[in-house]
Amino acid sequence: MDRIDLFRIFARVVECASFTRAADLLGMPRSSVSAAIQELEARLGARLLHRTTRRVTPTQDGIVLHERCLRVIAEIEDVEGLFRETVAGPSGLLRIDVPGRIGRLIVAPALPAFLQRYPHIEISLGVTDRAVNLVQENIDCVVRVGPLADSGLIGRSIGNLPLINVASPAYLAEFGTPLHPDDLGGHRAVRYASPSTGRIEDWEWCDDGSVHTRALAGNVIVNSAEAYIACCLAGLGLIQIPAYDVKDHLAAGDLVEVMPAHRAEPITITLLYPHRHNVTRRLEVFIDWLEPLLKRELLPS
Repeated sequence: MDRIDLFRIFARVVECASFTRAADLLGMPRSSVSAAIQELEARLGARLLHRTTRRVTPTQDGIVLHERCLRVIAEIEDVEGLFRETVAGPSGLLRIDVPGRIGRLIVAPALPAFLQRYPHIEISLGVTDRAVNLVQENIDCVVRVGPLADSGLIGRSIGNLPLINVASPAYLAEFGTPLHPDDLGGHRAVRYASPSTGRIEDWEWCDDGSVHTRALAGNVIVNSAEAYIACCLAGLGLIQIPAYDVKDHLAAGDLVEVMPAHRAEPITITLLYPHRHNVTRRLEVFIDWLEPLLKRELLPS
């Protein structure tokens, strides 16, 4: 097998920590992936992977080789596309994943302009509030809202999204308007459960530089931003939401901001991609297009 193909297979196995998962992503039989790793180890005269029934992890030699492989693969891809892109521009498939509301309200409506500029790029747009695994799910770039785990991914900060407290006029007519967090004992919330962990988020606010939380009662639990807003519009309770998500509802009077002096901490928004040495030209131009779009549409002017 060609040495570059061996490097690509090895890199995918390390990233997936699984021969089976790597084989699925590569569209190859598992036996062929295993044989490729054995061939690479034989050529190099080194053991590259620790194999157990549950997981595959790189040896120390494997860690060093994986870093080098990523650089070599990225350089080969750049060379392969160098002359083609000189004439036609960046090309190929990009797999992108963004939160549901950002995808529907911001990214999808703006994509025609991007694709008109780069007609040879194909976009596979995943829209979900779940935190996807870039490596295991073969995603090139994600937009992540909230704190980041130490994942080894490359991040490009977009900024901080202000969160506001809102309710529908019907809810406020029935339960009254809270003026301070001390008033929340007589109120209910639409409760939001993380689609990744299932944990129900507490109500949060900041006072004098300190962050406070409390659990609020409520009859409804949701796990998507769309359902969260819809239940609030239906009068089922208070919610805390990024301001951009409900700006049209606020302008139309369908929702009302409450307790503006007692908001939650802003949340970060970040562009993430797997490795700086594995950034193709098509991903590079997409990130350079997406970053100013998100800043313009999401952040306060």
